[in-house]
Amino acid sequence: MAINKKTHPNKKKTISKKKKKRGSRKESSEQKQDSIENAPKPTTTTKPTPKKSIQKKKESLKKKSSSKKTSYTKSEPVREMLINVAQEEECRIAIVEDGKLDELYIERSTTTSHVGNIYKGKITNIEPSIQACFVDFGIGQNGFLHISDLQTSYFPSNNKKERVGQKRPRRDRPPIQDCLKRGQEIIVQVIKEGIGTKGPTLTTYLSIPGRFLVLMPGMNRTGVSRKIEDEISRSRLKELLKQLDPPEDMGVIIRTAGIDRNKRDLQRDLNYLVRLWKTISKQIKKDPAPKELYRESDLVIRTIRDILNTNIKKIICDSEDTVKRVKSFIRIAMPRTQCRITHYEGNMPLFTKHHIEEKIEEIQSRHVPLSSGGSLVIDQAEALVAIDVNSGKNRNHDNAETTAHIINTEACEEIARQLRLRDLGGVIIIDFIDMLQEKNRRSIERTLKEAVSTDRSRTKILRMSQFGIIEMTRQRMRPSYERNNYMDCVHCKGSGLIKTPESMSLEIMRRVQSVLEKQNIETIEVEVSPEVAYYLQNKKRSVIYDFELKRDKVVIIRANSNFSNDQIEFVTRDSRGSLLNYKF
Repeated sequence: MAINKKTHPNKKKTISKKKKKRGSRKESSEQKQDSIENAPKPTTTTKPTPKKSIQKKKESLKKKSSSKKTSYTKSEPVREMLINVAQEEECRIAIVEDGKLDELYIERSTTTSHVGNIYKGKITNIEPSIQACFVDFGIGQNGFLHISDLQTSYFPSNNKKERVGQKRPRRDRPPIQDCLKRGQEIIVQVIKEGIGTKGPTLTTYLSIPGRFLVLMPGMNRTGVSRKIEDEISRSRLKELLKQLDPPEDMGVIIRTAGIDRNKRDLQRDLNYLVRLWKTISKQIKKDPAPKELYRESDLVIRTIRDILNTNIKKIICDSEDTVKRVKSFIRIAMPRTQCRITHYEGNMPLFTKHHIEEKIEEIQSRHVPLSSGGSLVIDQAEALVAIDVNSGKNRNHDNAETTAHIINTEACEEIARQLRLRDLGGVIIIDFIDMLQEKNRRSIERTLKEAVSTDRSRTKILRMSQFGIIEMTRQRMRPSYERNNYMDCVHCKGSGLIKTPESMSLEIMRRVQSVLEKQNIETIEVEVSPEVAYYLQNKKRSVIYDFELKRDKVVIIRANSNFSNDQIEFVTRDSRGSLLNYKF
């Protein structure tokens, strides 16, 4: 028989007993709590609650981490400027950072820079096919002026002045043949030195640099240098520019050196630049073309004006006259500068004492070692530079991806340094070690951009391709260090390769065979290098003897120790011994 749960008496009894037990337990717990609350409090301090203890632990950890950070943060690099003008024909300036050569500037009296100079020139030729013209401005080589560098004041119509940093696009410009004519006088400024057979690059957008400002005649509005990226600093400088009083037809840009300057310093610099432009304007009206109107300062003053900042703690120069000039310039242009200027009087040359000569020799090398064990290989063409990153002997990590990332990161810093030292420009192709992870590729891109950010030349970097290649461009202001100090080899014509003695001997045999077919030639004399002569007289003696027997002619091999392997000279004579003019 089934039992009904609702009416079962034993079930009700068990439930009631359980409820009584639970109630008794609750009452006992409440009595315990009341007794604890009513008990007298002990004199000793109670332990903190868990939340408070966690907060205290976090604060202590923060303090420890901040102390660790402060103790391990890198100190500011110590930078020094070394000026070597002991030789009158050459001036060299080296920027050394923590004992490492970071920047190098060289100028010789025979190759004085024209970049930044302003001239009154005369147009000699207009080329509509390339929308450019050539200008004679008095240095013996005509300059190149493109339509994109022509100010709107030279346009036949709609010559509204442009704003600073906002040039009219190429598609909105009229043809150059409608703007200029042959024989017309024009005011130009050199923006890039001539390289090889190419003449200097010119522009009509004039810019006169001061210590803190750049004055741009013929432009409108004001601006702040693009290298100043901090928005707070940019907004503050824009407010200072509004308080200045530049002339209506003048544009003004604040340089990076003026980021911490007040209104008084900027106004003083502006007044100096305006007075300088008035002097140039008088020369424009008075002197005929071609004429130099404004010359940039020499290398010493120009470098101090553009580079000297609070990071450079010391200037050392080996010329007393130059030291006086530097001190007078700093006293006028940078009175707040606390940089020490010392005159070096030692017997040992300045660059030799500071081991700069050894580092300059390293610049000339095609192979650049890295501290991690990798290396860079730099090859330079006329308009392109190829840089290859090699892992070398680095085998410190089991993971190939980690090894590649470490070497590539170090290579970024060294590549940026080599570009500055060698002054390489144009299109630059960098072949990094392959990495599979996308985050590592993006990391190398950021590292390279940060390393190049301190470069004064304009640069543009594209993203890394799937093959680990980064393409970038760097503004070329003047010929590279290699072009300034070296010339092409007369033997290899700059290729670095010459033919082997074997290949030259085979080529000579082919030429001799073709010459011996001429009826009026009886004797042929071949003058070559000793290595090629040895090869011909030993390994090709039987072949030459067969030539002589079959054709009844004479072949003479002469060795000239002054000849290179790929240098040949032929002399042909007739049966009477007279010389014959035979073109080979």
